[in-house]
Amino acid sequence: ACVRSNSNRASVCQLHRQLYGRRYPVLLVSTDGSTVRLRYSEPKRILMLPLDSSTLPEAERKARLRRQFPSKPKAKEEETFEGIDLDTYKKFWKK
Repeated sequence: ACVRSNSNRASVCQLHRQLYGRRYPVLLVSTDGSTVRLRYSEPKRILMLPLDSSTLPEAERKARLRRQFPSKPKAKEEETFEGIDLDTYKKFWKK
């Protein structure tokens, strides 16, 4: 069985390679707001570098932590059936 490796074979089969040679243009945003265009292996539009929280003022650092880890939701009160008039729902009962 002769296997011909040409462009027609690649269009109907899976390419057996681990890494793709293509690099995509990406905008890299640093923590100070400056931007750099570079080529990245994944097709993304913007990459942002993580912010170092040790350089922030104390108030801003606490505000960021509160946004990142919000407080637990409060427990809701259970609904009781004491104030419901059952005659309004009588038409939905099976006879």
